[in-house]
Amino acid sequence: MAHWAIKKAVAVVEKLLGVRIVRPEGHYRLHEQVHLKRVFDVLHVDCVFDVGANAGQYARMLRENVGYRGRVISFEPIPRLAAELREHARRDPLWQVEEVALAGQNGTREFHIMKVDEFSSLGTPNHAATTHFIDQNEIVETISVKTETLADAYARLKARWSFTKPFLKVDTQGFDVEVVRSGGAMLGAFVGLQSELAIKPLYRESIDFREAISIYRELGFELSAIVPNNAGHFPLLMECDCIMINSALSAVMAALGG
Repeated sequence: MAHWAIKKAVAVVEKLLGVRIVRPEGHYRLHEQVHLKRVFDVLHVDCVFDVGANAGQYARMLRENVGYRGRVISFEPIPRLAAELREHARRDPLWQVEEVALAGQNGTREFHIMKVDEFSSLGTPNHAATTHFIDQNEIVETISVKTETLADAYARLKARWSFTKPFLKVDTQGFDVEVVRSGGAMLGAFVGLQSELAIKPLYRESIDFREAISIYRELGFELSAIVPNNAGHFPLLMECDCIMINSALSAVMAALGG
């Protein structure tokens, strides 16, 4: 049976039985997808800042598994990947691509492209905590990239697209806290955020997951969920994601049974 026919048959069965059919190797993603759908529905998210987009995995997950149909703005500084993203986005009028790295200051910085590009970062690999990724998280090229603060990116893109309920997703390999902090006063405009947490520091600049959550709480967000972000490396946990809600909206979400 052709792949498209299998997908169609699965969709029919899911609709009839009210279930989700998930491959065993993909079950870890289900918690994230179900939780994001609830959060996006309750908070009426109308724009997602997809910071550290890589090849667009998160944006496609939102479209295919969360059912989100609003605007997505993907930030990706690697020229080759940004070009691939723009090609994908040509078929999706509500998907825009920004070839820039969000960071603590506007300007330019050195950006490390790793052997496996999902590990690429402004940061420097650290193999002291674990050697699991020593062959993948290895610098193969360093390029100069444009950087912009979250505050400036928000102001610039808000003027262009007029969104009202933005959600911030950050996956920048060791620099998530710097990106979130760079939002300054504009950070309060985001209804929620999703950030990668370092259980094992894979970069010299990584901030411990406990400290990162504390910082996000100080910046005005409350914890909503902790979700896996990869298949894991049993029996160790290397990284996970936190999903957080703007503190000003947490009571509203609770009242609605979010």
